[in-house]
Amino acid sequence: MILMKLLGRYLRPHWPLLAGVVVFQLAQAILSLYLPTLNADIIDQGVASGDTGYIISTGGIMLLLTLLQVVCSITAVYFGAKAAMRVGRDLRGAIFERVGEFSEREVAQFGAPSLITRNTNDVQQVQMLVLMTCTLLVSAPILAVGGIVMAMQQDLELSWLIAVSVPVLLISIGAIVVKMVPLFQMMQKRIDNVNRVLREQLTGIRVVRAFVREDIEAARFRVANDEVTDTALRAGRLFALMFPIVMLVLNVSSVAVIWFGAFRVEDGSMQVGTLTAFLTYLMQILMAVMMATFMAVMVPRAAVCADRISEVLQTESTVRPPAHPLTATERRGAVRLAGVGFAYPGAEQPVLSDISFEAKPGQMTAIIGSTGSGKTTLINLLPRLFDATSGIVSIDGVSVADLDPDDLWARIGLVPQKPYLFSGTVASNLRYGKPDATDEELWEALTIAQAKDFVSSMPQGLDSPIAQGGTNVSGGQRQRLAIARALVKRSEIYVFDDSFSALDLATDARLRRALTASLSDATFVVVAQRVSTIVEADQIIVLEDGRVVGRGTHDELLSTSETYAEIISSQLAAEEAA
Repeated sequence: MILMKLLGRYLRPHWPLLAGVVVFQLAQAILSLYLPTLNADIIDQGVASGDTGYIISTGGIMLLLTLLQVVCSITAVYFGAKAAMRVGRDLRGAIFERVGEFSEREVAQFGAPSLITRNTNDVQQVQMLVLMTCTLLVSAPILAVGGIVMAMQQDLELSWLIAVSVPVLLISIGAIVVKMVPLFQMMQKRIDNVNRVLREQLTGIRVVRAFVREDIEAARFRVANDEVTDTALRAGRLFALMFPIVMLVLNVSSVAVIWFGAFRVEDGSMQVGTLTAFLTYLMQILMAVMMATFMAVMVPRAAVCADRISEVLQTESTVRPPAHPLTATERRGAVRLAGVGFAYPGAEQPVLSDISFEAKPGQMTAIIGSTGSGKTTLINLLPRLFDATSGIVSIDGVSVADLDPDDLWARIGLVPQKPYLFSGTVASNLRYGKPDATDEELWEALTIAQAKDFVSSMPQGLDSPIAQGGTNVSGGQRQRLAIARALVKRSEIYVFDDSFSALDLATDARLRRALTASLSDATFVVVAQRVSTIVEADQIIVLEDGRVVGRGTHDELLSTSETYAEIISSQLAAEEAA
């Protein structure tokens, strides 16, 4: 049912191509049904009487009809292939667009490997079904029904062979198809698993080599790969049974027609040409049934894939744009959280509880806390990567849930905890948030981010290539390029999620001084593990177990917050030990 709805929705825009497929497949089927009758006439009238002229003229007509049949077949396949490719294109585009709307919650729910498989392998299976449908589904029923009618016109007494052979073929193939359905369902899940393991190993190749885990990871992939292979082989063995069964039924039916037809030819109640035509029609009927069985084999796997595709398309993001988006009248960058809480669905305890503070323009608000205290989750509430489950997050007096998403994201320059660079060049990465930025703006952002020196030393400067994920630059360089990318936007609010962790203390200090000097009117919200990064912040928020346990400047917190004092003492002890 889901498969039919999906195909109906995405085939509807391409109805002219489908109409062309139907017309040319219909013409091909009609010609296929007419040719055996002409062949019977040549045998019974031309060959039997030795009429060479009749044989040549009728044979010429058959050649012409065969040529037309070839043209119709090629045209129908062309239209069908075009429709199938367009459906695949539309499906991939729809999945990509929907995934782009997902919040981090939905992406984590499906998993990146599964989303990749659904947008590639699953779409390909549906696309192949559309192609086979356009190629076979129209002509198969016409050949089957038309073949039965034409065969009965040739000789009614032999028609019982059709009533026996067709059900035998359908039952035999149907039994195989029923067993293949669960294997196809299992195969898609195991393809997901192979994709996941391979993606983990490619992404974490440095960790694998650093810990000399190549053999163990190879064994992991071997297990996942063997599972897919085993499932594919089991499905392949069942599929391999289909051809012998089909050929057995075809050959036994042919022998039966010739055997019983020979007696009728012998007693004069049937001519040789009629017997040949009846045999041809029987073969057409069985071939049409066989084509339908091919479709039956593809439908279960495509149905599984369609379910997985529909699951993505029907999943709504938990972060929805407002029905009537607002635009803040002021653009100062004032951030306010009032009683904010956040909990994942089904979680026993909330990640954040009753968080309230203000981050003002021209000031730096720092957030610090132990690992797992909820710092990153809190930061993600500002650009609405998550929606708060309680309380209000507002910018310039307007709730982020009511702001136009494009307006909200334009106001915030975000540097995530894991800075990600896209394949391209330094310039293309820096222009990610502002495509029309000039080279002067890029160099200015690089200067503030303390990245100008190493970019200048690259052979091609701004045009130097960057590998996917930024793997051809160091961790500190990657962080500085990510900071520069956010600075190019010239936003009112800058959010740094532990974005200075890979920098040495001197570079960290220079970068912070450059930020406050160049962007004195902006609002800075900084998450940090290192106290030296936030010691000069105008306001420090101390988190513990998702709650605010301290608020104030560095000097104030030393005397009022036990948690902050413990963080300070632990870092000082580590430095002294070093």
